[in-house]
Amino acid sequence: MMDTKPVFPASPGFLSGGGEMGALIRSHDWAATPLGSPESWPQALKTVVSLMLQARQPAYIAWGAEQISLYNDGYIPILGTKHPAGLGQPAPILWAEIWETLKPINAAVLAGEAQWFEDMPFALAGRDLNMSWFSCSYTPVRGDDDRVIGMFCIAQETTAKVLASRRIQAERERLARMYEQAPGFVALLEGPEHRFGLANPAYMQVIGHRDIIGKTIAEALPEVVGQGYVDLLNEVYGSGRALRLTAAKYTVRSLPGEPADERYVDFVYQPLTDVTGAVTGIFVEGYDVTDRVRAETHRRALVELGERIRDIVDPDELSFAAAEILGRTLEVSRAGYGTVDKAAETITIVRDWNAPGIQSIAGVLHFREYGSYIEDLKRGETAVIADADRDPRTAATADMLKGISAQAFINMPVTERGNLVALLFLNHATAREWREDELALVRGVAERTRTAVARLEAERELQALAVALEQQVAERGAEYDRVWRNSRDLLVIVGADGIFRAVNPAWTTILGHAPDEVVGRSFLEFIWPEDAALTQDGLDEAAAAHDLTNFENRYRHKDGTPRWISWHTSVEGDLVYAYGRHITAEKEAAVALAQAQDALRQSQKLEAVGQLTGGVAHDFNNLLTIIKSSTDLLRKPGLPDERRRRYVDAISDTVDRAARLTGQLLAFARRQALKPEVFDASDRIRAITDMLRTVVGSRIRIVVEMASEHCLIEADMSQFETALVNMVVNARDAMNGEGTLTVRVDEASGVPAIRGHRGGTGSFVAVSLTDTGAGIAPEELVRIFEPFFTTKEVGKGTGLGLSQVYGFAKQSGGDVAVESEVGRGTTFTLYLPRIDETVAAGETRNIPSGSAPEEGRGRRVLVVEDNFEVGRFSTQVLQDLGYETTWAANATEALTLLQGADDFDVVFSDVVMPGMSGIELGQEIRRRHPNLPVVLTSGYSHVLAEKGRHGFELLQKPYAAEELSRILRRLTGGRYSSR
Repeated sequence: MMDTKPVFPASPGFLSGGGEMGALIRSHDWAATPLGSPESWPQALKTVVSLMLQARQPAYIAWGAEQISLYNDGYIPILGTKHPAGLGQPAPILWAEIWETLKPINAAVLAGEAQWFEDMPFALAGRDLNMSWFSCSYTPVRGDDDRVIGMFCIAQETTAKVLASRRIQAERERLARMYEQAPGFVALLEGPEHRFGLANPAYMQVIGHRDIIGKTIAEALPEVVGQGYVDLLNEVYGSGRALRLTAAKYTVRSLPGEPADERYVDFVYQPLTDVTGAVTGIFVEGYDVTDRVRAETHRRALVELGERIRDIVDPDELSFAAAEILGRTLEVSRAGYGTVDKAAETITIVRDWNAPGIQSIAGVLHFREYGSYIEDLKRGETAVIADADRDPRTAATADMLKGISAQAFINMPVTERGNLVALLFLNHATAREWREDELALVRGVAERTRTAVARLEAERELQALAVALEQQVAERGAEYDRVWRNSRDLLVIVGADGIFRAVNPAWTTILGHAPDEVVGRSFLEFIWPEDAALTQDGLDEAAAAHDLTNFENRYRHKDGTPRWISWHTSVEGDLVYAYGRHITAEKEAAVALAQAQDALRQSQKLEAVGQLTGGVAHDFNNLLTIIKSSTDLLRKPGLPDERRRRYVDAISDTVDRAARLTGQLLAFARRQALKPEVFDASDRIRAITDMLRTVVGSRIRIVVEMASEHCLIEADMSQFETALVNMVVNARDAMNGEGTLTVRVDEASGVPAIRGHRGGTGSFVAVSLTDTGAGIAPEELVRIFEPFFTTKEVGKGTGLGLSQVYGFAKQSGGDVAVESEVGRGTTFTLYLPRIDETVAAGETRNIPSGSAPEEGRGRRVLVVEDNFEVGRFSTQVLQDLGYETTWAANATEALTLLQGADDFDVVFSDVVMPGMSGIELGQEIRRRHPNLPVVLTSGYSHVLAEKGRHGFELLQKPYAAEELSRILRRLTGGRYSSR
């Protein structure tokens, strides 16, 4: 049987050639490896080995499960010092240093998946470089049974390329950083289409920060096409010659529909060439010189205006010249100058400058027909409108403005002594954002124009004055003589020594003295004696160049009666010139008027008291009707319990309503007994601020300023809030419902002298309310706290609000001050004594506490009440509640019973009693028996209203039995437990 297995020569043909590696492979002892002798290698291995040896590029084979390594001559440099020992080694050993990277790659290839990697880094041992880069192709090799039994790798080292690319990228980044820090703008345009490859931040600033990298200039900046810049780039690219331009205008429009922004640039287009000299791109470098160009343009405009002003003598022509220069410089549709009638809200335009195609608006225009911005002009503020459609001042009249080519405009007011007299205006037919440098130019032109117009008008007036001056001088002497002789007022020239130098004939008419009886004599011989010192002080002040105005004093008539004179003075040298108006009749009329007003106010007060009394009687009759009906029904026999409870509840509710009514009456009379408690004034104001905003309405802004925190005061919180509301309502009415109200809380080291009263020292909290209203006239300031006094219209106020504030402040140990200026506003300041925080905390801790039984049994109460019915009822109520009671009819009897202090746990006393009052009794008990609690009760007491509770517990009449028992249990808890 013939053996069909081929017989290989000593050097099989598939191993022929291959250079150094071919010889090494042929001489290698393959029998000692898992591959065995070459003659036994599978055909697939022979084929790929033959391909590897013949390949020009580096090639590598890993074969079998052990991945035995074979490679050609091109692969030797990759192995470095691992060659030639690497031949025949398993891949995990040959590539041990990078096996963690290669292992998953080889596994994927041996699983049948070809692999490709470009510029893959490897840290190979045996090489001079720490890191090398390769582009590799891994191909699986299948055997006769179609299973993958090896892999074939073609590798190309790219280390030099990668390092070169990195150097280029680093250089690019270095250049980019350099360009970013460059003072000017820089851009790189590549290719004939001028595609952006680079642009520094300065360049992005010029073009409006748009996305341009990778785009052609026509795509990125479409507006430059129509401005000719693309044509210039094409010329530079085609010719290879650089182009330099200065102050070139570039109109930027970042987004369609947005206003255009004009920029000015100095720049150079520098062509870039390759080694052959062919142009490959254009380097753009330059500077944004917009500010410089605009400043120079504006400077030239002002210079031109100055030159034109020198040659113009007509004010209207001068105004037109200014408008023309502004219009041309700022490239607007229209510019002009007009005089303003502030009262009629009109502008009169004699002549305006208009761009081609724009119609004149010369004539009289009414501001209100074009928007509400006239209010800005009246305040002396420039009206700047960028888009009439969008500005709230002009949105409703935008079509009117666009109809006169003024969708955007500047109206700059010209004022004289704070009064609006003229207007410099610029109109633009389309929307336009006005820059600050443009506004500055308009202001400069407006100021120079107004100054020049005023100069021309003054020159005209001066010329007219010079023409008539001689005639006026001739006439003036005669006029002065006639005025001196015919004046109905006193005219006098007096020296600083008080000696009359000259007087006019009116002295005879008013004072009965002929001029020759007065001249040469001292004023002291004619002055009313009580006014001598006052008049001497006035003369001294007038002689010191302090002119007197409405200086009033009395002179003695020749018949010995006084005459009131109101003087005005001026001084020249050592002589005082004065004229005096006879005001005796006015003084007498004022006195009569004041008396009539006092009578009227008294009548109004009596009428108000009558109305109040009638209303109180009506309300109390209603309440008494309920009580009377309920008591009558309770007497009916067999009344069901449910109806009995209903009538009892009706009586109780009616008593509560009556108590509230009497409380209101006492508050009106400033006789209410306050319930002081310690609270933070700042916190209370914060708490009621929202309520105050509701009171004043949405058009009044409330500003709260807390200059000091933790401002503790001891006062009746309810009355404090009522006082605030009364002052806020007063401020609201003074501002006519619109303005600003500032509420400020601060510390004060004392109370200033107010309304003739001496001030006080100590620590106070000052609550100030400042409004922006009409203010209060000085003659009314002294009366505003009087009950029923009001300056409001009939039906708008009772005159009791500020009276309540005054009463509350005085009762609380403080005061209220008011400062006002007519036309500027008013400040009310409420001063209340400040409480030290440690004292307040101590008072809180010292409140008696302790558990006590629910009933009063075992507690002994001394009841002090002068009224027989009330005393009997009180003792009965306390006995029903379980207390042991003793009744004293007056303070003297009570002190006698208290000689043994341990006989009683608490004293319950009325305040208003004959002889010693309840407060005086309580103070005496506190002195004699400091540990014996005292409870006071009252429905009305001027002592309580004026001086407070003096630290005693107060139970307001009428009171509930449960409320009385609760207070007694609380105060006697400790004494009861210790017995």
